[in-house]
Amino acid sequence: MTDNTALLLPAIEATADAALAARLQHLIDHKTKPLGALGQLETLALQLGLIQRSETIRFYAPQMVVFAADHGIASEGVSAFPQAVTLQMVGNMLAGGAAINVFARQHGFALQVVDAGVAAELAAHPQLLQRKIGAGTANLCAGPAMSSAQAVQAIHAGMAVVKDLPGNVVAFGEMGIANTSPAALLLARLARLPISEVVGRGTGLDDAQLVHKRSVLTRALAHHADVQEPLAVLAALGGFEIAMMAGAMLQAASERRVVLVDGFIAGAAALVACALLPAAKDYLVFCHCSAERGHHLLLAHLQATPLLNLDMRLGEGTGALLAWPLLQSASLFLAEMASFDSAGVSGKTEI
Repeated sequence: MTDNTALLLPAIEATADAALAARLQHLIDHKTKPLGALGQLETLALQLGLIQRSETIRFYAPQMVVFAADHGIASEGVSAFPQAVTLQMVGNMLAGGAAINVFARQHGFALQVVDAGVAAELAAHPQLLQRKIGAGTANLCAGPAMSSAQAVQAIHAGMAVVKDLPGNVVAFGEMGIANTSPAALLLARLARLPISEVVGRGTGLDDAQLVHKRSVLTRALAHHADVQEPLAVLAALGGFEIAMMAGAMLQAASERRVVLVDGFIAGAAALVACALLPAAKDYLVFCHCSAERGHHLLLAHLQATPLLNLDMRLGEGTGALLAWPLLQSASLFLAEMASFDSAGVSGKTEI
């Protein structure tokens, strides 16, 4: 039995390998194209090769995991939708009707939904994993969102979820009404950014509602002014699904899986994961820049360049799966595109 009072994290090996990186770069540079002509796809191919420790990139049994939980701060009126929508949307996912179901079917990802802390009991379902830490977090405006023991339990639960999954690629998404609030708070504290710069409209707040949300989060951050250490910040300001996703990312990185990071909420989980174990960053592919305010600042803090910018802010893991074909293309051009020598094409003339 795992001790849920002590944080036990997996060992993560940095992907840095100068010799392999040189071989990969040589392959990329000598394809039948001008140097750098495939742009970010070339950077992606190099990252994937280093993750897999190979000059040939292969993917198998890709997994999509959606973590769902409720948030006590929803009682402060920070969302345009009632908390009951979390349960309703989880039901929609289990019925196969959500956007993430559509994209998972399209791209051949196995989909699991994890009850990390929905404020209702969910009926058993083949695609549902019951890992509930509690019936939603506490209202973080009045105290910590969760206890330290619950934060540790959630991280360990996320690790355990990944341990049981096949494949070498895993994408993460979330569902939780009001979860842009803890994500914004985590970003503000861990990246040392003003809360006013990272609070967005979430589920579609109007101007007056946005002003109210900013006021609530300013008050919440001040209430936890003395909390600075990453695990304590997660417990004070986070969500069960964010904590569980952070643990899942750490476990996936320790197993050298490719990790597809979705939007703002998944980005907050990545922020926590990298604060706990910085080497995890090597395994994270940041799939898109959300339209949610603050996400571009989160990406900048992590020095991450997203693959897509489609003005999306749905969550669920949708942006991660829409970027998936780019990873496939990176793998295929490295494996199948001719080199100048093999194609008998003249290279660039030195002037």
